[in-house]
Order: sequence, then structure tokens, then C-alpha cells
Amino acid sequence: MQLKEAKYFRKLEGNTVQCLLCPNMCIIPEGGFGICGTRKNIGGRLYTLVYGRPVAVNIDPIEKKPLYHFLPGSFSVSVGTVGCNFRCRHCQNWEISMARADEVNVPYVAPEELVKLAQRTDCPSISYTYNEPTVFYEYVLDTARLAKAAGIRNVLVTNGYINEEPLLELLPFIDAANIDIKAMKQEALRKITPVGKLDCVLNTIKIMFEHKKWIELTYLLIPGINDDEEQLKALASFVLQELSPTVPVHVNAFHPDYKMLDVPPTPYEDLLRARQLLVDAGLKFVYIGNVADLTYQQTYCPSCGQIIIKRLYMHAVEIHLVNGRCKFCGESIPGVWE
Repeated sequence: MQLKEAKYFRKLEGNTVQCLLCPNMCIIPEGGFGICGTRKNIGGRLYTLVYGRPVAVNIDPIEKKPLYHFLPGSFSVSVGTVGCNFRCRHCQNWEISMARADEVNVPYVAPEELVKLAQRTDCPSISYTYNEPTVFYEYVLDTARLAKAAGIRNVLVTNGYINEEPLLELLPFIDAANIDIKAMKQEALRKITPVGKLDCVLNTIKIMFEHKKWIELTYLLIPGINDDEEQLKALASFVLQELSPTVPVHVNAFHPDYKMLDVPPTPYEDLLRARQLLVDAGLKFVYIGNVADLTYQQTYCPSCGQIIIKRLYMHAVEIHLVNGRCKFCGESIPGVWE
């Protein structure tokens, strides 16, 4: 297995180390792993065991991330490893996110190979996705640096749970991100994952926005956990006060999975209610995902109401924009269009 020393850790007494990559701040004895299952203390040094070891490399529509205002209709080389620094009870990718790095044996794929794959397949971006990219940070950083130099964009699909210093080192190479907000109350977040601090996630989002990265937010609406009016209003307030009313928000349907099989799927009427609350609060682009009904997977011009990006099952099939403006009324539509 390829070993690479981790970038962010400090030595403690004896051969114990502390990982400084994410707010879990794991204290790891010799021979032990961090919560994420990807970082191991070997001889008093911390190593990542997932560098160059993706368990998934695919070509996906960018809309699958989901990113609806970033290079619509394009495809993205999508890469993920094992491990995660959250432990979400409903994780749909739990087979890889909950696996430990020493439990899998996959071929080595160098950062250069991912860049060449993007060039060979005419993909304008590489997405770090499927599991949490923070836990394969060094691989993301090296790949993103090479991709940027080659004119290829870089996308994070993330829970936003990363410390500020490593985030700031990575951001110059990142073009866009979809950040998953699990809940808007700490006690609700704790029902989803036993680790994680909401304020750290929100801080990551604010930093990305301040650094002018294109961001979109996902909010998986889980019945009885994060679907109450108080949390939805808090989400709207956060976007309006800390970001912009034009930041796209994806309200997605929950489906029972992994350790949350006792919670029912999100009723469609609850998704409609949540969307309407966010729109009434002043958000301009609120989408509904993980459902068969495509009505709110389209982008509507906030000025004239016409469909300006038509999507069919996670792929843009019609784009009615001219130089980033609505073809019908000329309204400027925020996004990265080329």
C-alpha cells in the first residue's frame, strides 16, 4: 500500500500524534487510526493510506454532484477513496465511507493519470466526491494543482468539515464546491452523526464564499430530524446574511439507508413546503432533488420565470443563456457558465 506522510499533524508525548486536518483533532496512538479510517500513526508519524488509491473513478454529469450553475451539461472525472470524518447514520455510500483504508486493496492511480483522463475524455473538471475529500486531502491537493495548471477545473463535494489552515492551502486550486449541510441545529446534527460541529461547517462555507469559489448547498430533508420550520428558517437566514440570495440550495429527499432504516422517506409535500419557505424568505434558486418529479430540477429565471436551464435526470439538455444572461429577458444569472 502506498504510504504518504500526512501534511497536517503534530507529535505529542511518546509516539502519539494529533491530526490537525479536520475539527475532529484525533489523538492517535502508535498503530492507531483516526476517526476517518484513512490516517495511521506509524512510528510516531502520521500517514495517509489512501493517497493514489481511489475505489471509484467515473465520468459523471456535473449535475449529479449536484452543481446546477457550474458548467451545465458538462461531464466531470469523479474520484473517491474510502473513509470519512463524519459517521452519518443514513450514508448512501457507507460501503466506502465507513471502510478503513487497510481493509481495501486497489490499484495505484497517480494524480497525473486523473488529469490525463480528464483531457482524454474532454471533461472540463475533476470532482472529488463519493466520500469526503478532506480525508484524501493530500491526493486532492496534488491532483488539483496539476489539473489547474492544465486548465482543468476542480470541484469539491464535501461536508465542509475541515480546519481553516488546510482549507486555505487548498482553495487556490478549487473552482466550485457543493457543501452538504446536514442540519441547522447541533442537536439535530448529533442525531445524524456522532461527530461533527455545525459551526465548523458553516465557517467553511463562509470562507469558500469569501474566496469567491462557486458554491451550492445541499440540504437532505430528513423527517423528524432537520425538517422543522425553525431549522429551515435558520438555513434561509444563513444564506441571506452570510452568503447571497443567489446561492443555489438543493433540498433533497431522504431515502432510508445504512443505520437509518427506521426513518420514512421524505414526503414530496414536505419538500414542496421546505422549498416554498426558502423561496418566500428570499432565496432565488431552490431546487428539489432525489425525486422523480423534474419540476424543481429546472432553473427558472427569477425575473421572467422562463426555464433557462432544462434538465432531464441529472443532465442539462437545454441552456437558454447568452453571456450568462437569460435569453428571454436579459436578467443576469449567477454561475460559472464557461
